[in-house]
Amino acid sequence: MTASLWATQQPNIVLIITDDQGYGDLGYTGNPVIQTPEIDKLIKESVFLEDYHVGPTCSPTRCSLLTGHWTDRTGVWHTIQGRSMLRTNEKTLADFLSSAGYETGIFGKWHLGDAYPYRPEDRGFTYTYYHSAGGIGQTPDAWNNDYFSDRYSHNGKLVQAEGYTTDVFFDEASKFVKNTAETGKPFFAYISTTAPHVPLSVPQKYLDMYKGKEGVTDQVAAFYGMITNIDENLGEFRQLLESEGLADDTIFIYTTDNGSATGASFYNANMQGKKSSEYEGGHRVPFSIRWPKYGMDKHKTITELTHMTDIVPTLLDLAEVENSFGVEFDGVTLESLISESSDSPEIDWKNRIVFSDNQRVVDPVKWKGTSVMSDKWRLVNENELYHVGHDPGQEVNVYEDFPKVVKRLTEWYDKTWAELEPTFNQTTEVSIGATESPVTNFNAHDWIQKGYPAWNQAMVREAYGIEKPGEFTGYWATNVANEGEYEIIISRWPVGSGLKITQSIPAQPIVPGVGKNYSAAEGKAIPITKAVLKIDGKIIEEQDVTADTTTITFKTTLTKGSHQLSPYFRLEGGEVGAYYCRTQPVK
Repeated sequence: MTASLWATQQPNIVLIITDDQGYGDLGYTGNPVIQTPEIDKLIKESVFLEDYHVGPTCSPTRCSLLTGHWTDRTGVWHTIQGRSMLRTNEKTLADFLSSAGYETGIFGKWHLGDAYPYRPEDRGFTYTYYHSAGGIGQTPDAWNNDYFSDRYSHNGKLVQAEGYTTDVFFDEASKFVKNTAETGKPFFAYISTTAPHVPLSVPQKYLDMYKGKEGVTDQVAAFYGMITNIDENLGEFRQLLESEGLADDTIFIYTTDNGSATGASFYNANMQGKKSSEYEGGHRVPFSIRWPKYGMDKHKTITELTHMTDIVPTLLDLAEVENSFGVEFDGVTLESLISESSDSPEIDWKNRIVFSDNQRVVDPVKWKGTSVMSDKWRLVNENELYHVGHDPGQEVNVYEDFPKVVKRLTEWYDKTWAELEPTFNQTTEVSIGATESPVTNFNAHDWIQKGYPAWNQAMVREAYGIEKPGEFTGYWATNVANEGEYEIIISRWPVGSGLKITQSIPAQPIVPGVGKNYSAAEGKAIPITKAVLKIDGKIIEEQDVTADTTTITFKTTLTKGSHQLSPYFRLEGGEVGAYYCRTQPVK
């Protein structure tokens, strides 16, 4: 059967994806402690992908989930260092759906670029309510955000919210759904929680649910508390769809973005590895999909190997949305699996090959943190072979025993890598002076450099990078849209904060949870004496920094095209990059 036999109009789509929650962080998958009754109930009323795989970290999964392409094809193979920005030649699920008449809303985490042309509003979303970067309190995020009553970007404006972050995102999604339903248009609600990503900040009542339980550390207690809060919100959101008469014709998806970051130390469903790992526990996650009007409202377990690149082609197929951009997907439609439809193409599921890799580097490295998968076979890091059907914990390397399997998986990977490798030098460049967004904000999170930059606000506060200062070699990859004179404004603290470049600042209060929110670090003073503007490896200008200086403004003419923007501060003994920068045309 096809979707058109059931639907009188295109179905609504809700995609809920949580952050750092693994396969074992659910009651449904056997966790003896965690309380997730609403998610468990949903799975029991849905089609469940039992052997579904994503990337081992945040941004790589999100890019593939929304484009249907391998992460390494999209330019997103890391979470920082300018490698979390989705290339502009990629089309997202929101692009496809908005072009088909859907209202498309994002609520929560994006993590595929914070400046034009990489923001959600530039990538097909007609309604946006999100935080910047990969987590609350990271460097691009609104200053001093800490999970409680934070500031978020709402349709291009920074707004103040009240309440705990997960509650806020679900509340905003609920408003979007109700308002859109009144118009009669179909909607796509992408609810992407930042929880249970660190910092492990959560209202005390959820922490108290798990503290003191046998074998549960304080960190795991907070982590599980964040998940139970998500669970409650998911249940309330489903009730909203029911009360509004929308549930029957809404495709409802729940999934997560990588293996468990914290919970694996307590329960990991017999898998090896957690977040960032190439082993099963790093990239096998839960995925459920429900659509009552299409007959997908009873539990069904799919045991075939499935992958994050499959979701876009599957949803376009189910919703009968045309591939209007002519994209050739790396994934395949799962309609024949989840609906037993005879209209879908036959796929040799037993011999299909996919891969997941952990490229937390500036430029991808072949076989780095890689698992090549086919059915139950896993070829890991080129020289380890496991059959997870017989050996779910990946304890016995049978590489020498199955040379034909090794040869088949290696040849596929070699061919795929050879195709992808020429694209790796297509650096994602942030636009300067574009008509659509003439003012551009930069921050240390996206420095392209050897070694990690200051990717969270605690690192900025603690003056990361000056313990052993030397020559600053980082830069922002930029593309000047219109030649002209520009102001390049740099600061140690966020531009517009009014804080002096050399001053210290007090720590913010610690919020409920375990550990410290990033804003609870003291802001150290830095003995900066000079500010330097360097572009394309050449020093353009230097200015003195005094005790009263809040920002330094350089004025320079920028030619159209690609440039490496590299402003920094000079202090006795070395240099440190400007943590924050803003560019804008001279009026």
